[in-house]
Amino acid sequence: MPDLAGASRRPALSRRQVSVPAEGVLQRVAAFLAAFGIGVAAYIAVAEADGGAPACLAGSGGCETVAASSHSELAGISVALIGVFGYALLLGAALLRGDAARMAGFGLGLIGLGYTVYLTWLELFVIEAICQWCMVSAVLMVALFAVSTARMLRYVGTAP
Repeated sequence: MPDLAGASRRPALSRRQVSVPAEGVLQRVAAFLAAFGIGVAAYIAVAEADGGAPACLAGSGGCETVAASSHSELAGISVALIGVFGYALLLGAALLRGDAARMAGFGLGLIGLGYTVYLTWLELFVIEAICQWCMVSAVLMVALFAVSTARMLRYVGTAP
């Protein structure tokens, strides 16, 4: 009879078996994504500042519908301006080294991801329109959260 207890055991993955880019690479990728996010959010904010909306590249009109909705502001502040501020904080966390910067990047990324999921849900099910620029921002935020998570996990368990 085979030894079933031993047959199902798999060796645990060691930290060396998981390929995670170096801290500097993760910082540069996060900084690029955050800077790009600032640009996208700033474009949306500037386009909305005159009472307009960002231009939809495919001409669908979704950007105008989303910009005109009551959900484009939070407590009287443009969601796009909140995005600029959030991306700027993520850029700052990406440029800094150390545990506090990694933790800040992860925490800010988690908050940004949660808010992005909420806004995307609003677009799909409440506003019933999709803003292409908002979707670009959503993809950037998901990528930023992934990079911030990788940056955080890279150092989990390295303390003496």
